Amino acid sequence: MHLAQLNVGHLRAPLESPEIADFVAALDPINQLAEESPGYVWRLKGGEGPQDVVHHDYGDHLLINFSVWEDRDSLWDFVYRSAHLGILQRRREWFLRVAEPYSVMWWIPSDHVPTLEEGMERLDLLRTQGPTPQAFTFKEFYESSEAAWRPAAAEARK
Repeated sequence: MHLAQLNVGHLRAPLESPEIADFVAALDPINQLAEESPGYVWRLKGGEGPQDVVHHDYGDHLLINFSVWEDRDSLWDFVYRSAHLGILQRRREWFLRVAEPYSVMWWIPSDHVPTLEEGMERLDLLRTQGPTPQAFTFKEFYESSEAAWRPAAAEARK
């Protein structure tokens, strides 16, 4: 099993604006750092360039980060024990504060490549049902042995 993670952020301004310039400048090195990190498996890309953001139909100012990792420790180390932490600590400069969950994790079979729709369904599942073995957070984490994998849409109908 691998650990999928999706997080979304509502930008304070368009990506082209000066207010977001430091964040945009950090995209290339942080994405490269992720891809070179132990335990990294995959990330959804918006194009061939490292700064190409994921295009979607969920709103103009919604930025999406979607990746897969071998395990919790690999993702934790990248998020909190690498240069990524400095960017994370500055997130309020670039992203609006939201009252609902903006990050979700779930276990997937090692040979599965999750879709953006699947990730958004997992985020919705977390928002509507709270943490479960099918949609959880670092704070309320479930091990892979607790999560029988099934599509999020099937979980929502339960």
